[in-house]
Amino acid sequence: MEKYSSGLVAESFWFVEFKQLIKLRNEGKSWEEISLLCLNENLLGISKPYRANRIFGYLKNRINVLDERLIQTFLGADLKTQKIINIFAISRKNKLFFEFLYEVYREKVVIGVEELTASDINIFFKNKQAQDETINKWTDVTLKRLRSSYMNFLTDAGLLTNSDKRKLITPAILDITLENYLIDINETQLIKAITGDS
Repeated sequence: MEKYSSGLVAESFWFVEFKQLIKLRNEGKSWEEISLLCLNENLLGISKPYRANRIFGYLKNRINVLDERLIQTFLGADLKTQKIINIFAISRKNKLFFEFLYEVYREKVVIGVEELTASDINIFFKNKQAQDETINKWTDVTLKRLRSSYMNFLTDAGLLTNSDKRKLITPAILDITLENYLIDINETQLIKAITGDS
């Protein structure tokens, strides 16, 4: 997770699909078997094979960051916790998104700001452009799509709530099993990022 990537513009939260593939892995299905289900039986509900294959690839990469303990935690967890585990997997695969959670979302929670705005994300990107040549080369269209992706991920995870066109911040209250797991693997920064703990 060294380099910055704009790859999230091509991804969605895909929670239902994420859950479906985790269950199949837990049942002992290989990635090859799951790939064939996606292509031959339209498991993901996507009719175009190339698109189904791409989404399968994204989900496979996302799920591969979860160890067996976290998979079992996911399977036994409530819906809110499962969505937070999906956010964890996304942030584990994307350095910039994790930094956004920690530097922007967490900061808003800590200081008690109730809303996340498009300009908050734009300022974050401007700062990153000044610090990193890769990000500085991204087009305005890419940054706009990324901003939209970030907002959608947080909304789908329950970390933002829509209210009269405003995005209200609703920090997570972590399930104790998940919190203990994150502490055990030294992911305390993620706990702080999504709960606002200082």
